[in-house]
Amino acid sequence: MEENPYLSVVVPLYNEEGNVGLLHKRIKDACVALGKSYEIIFIDDGSKDKTAQEAVGLTPLKFILFRKNFGQTAGFDAGIKEAKGEIIITMDGDLQNDPADISSLLDKMKRGDYDVVSGWRFHRKDTFSKRFFSRGANLLRKILIQDKIHDSGCSLKAYKRACFAEVDLFGEMHRFMPAILEMQGYKVGEVIVSHHARVHGQTKYNWKRAIKGFVDMVSIWFWRKYANRPVHLFGGSGIALSFVGTIILVWMAVEKIFFKASLSEKIWPLVGLFFILAGIQLFISGLLADILVKNYYKNQNRMNYSIKEITNN
Repeated sequence: MEENPYLSVVVPLYNEEGNVGLLHKRIKDACVALGKSYEIIFIDDGSKDKTAQEAVGLTPLKFILFRKNFGQTAGFDAGIKEAKGEIIITMDGDLQNDPADISSLLDKMKRGDYDVVSGWRFHRKDTFSKRFFSRGANLLRKILIQDKIHDSGCSLKAYKRACFAEVDLFGEMHRFMPAILEMQGYKVGEVIVSHHARVHGQTKYNWKRAIKGFVDMVSIWFWRKYANRPVHLFGGSGIALSFVGTIILVWMAVEKIFFKASLSEKIWPLVGLFFILAGIQLFISGLLADILVKNYYKNQNRMNYSIKEITNN
């Protein structure tokens, strides 16, 4: 591995003792076949089996050992921050992604001048239940995030290094990196890749990860729609609620003044007052969120836009 390699292959591992050796060999063979300088980065995410012991003897390899299980996204983030390559390849450690497809990702990236190329497992070799929940998540993702990726759950992706200059990964957000980068103006493409059935170990996907993924999806939806103008969401909602509350109170006043109606047993005055107070609170929340967003960009020494290049003629 060179000090400044062309490729960095980043792979988080969790209880993959049966796969880690063969995976390393296949990655090495694929990189050698490309004729590019490379580095391989494995991140052991607190495995409880012999994954770490199996990985330590492999070469060439940069090995990151977590103190405990922090999750796949944390593994990707740690590996990406250690990566030195011009192009960063991410993939799963269960041998379901095929390292031989790295060449397809790079070809697509070069031909289309893409910043990101995501793998599409067109013929998946997963169980019916996993494919069912995955399709449901993809449908929901398209409604909320509106990206053009068919298979965001595929970890086999290629990124130009510049993509991660201002990005930190949390939760299950590695799945939505193409959508996040597309929101920032990066060019995102997709290519069909191979997918193999799992032979060793057990799947790490469960209902907990599904819930975390949904929460992250909602977070990205909010960031996509209102990150630069949260006051429009909260302030607009607050004004609408206060307006409805005012209409209710005016209606109650008309009932009382002109029709001599008794309001003591009616709940509508309280509803109107509640709507007005909730609207005021939402509006103030919008103002505070707007201040926080502006301070965030200021503290990051950047603005809410991304410049690709500046040319002087």
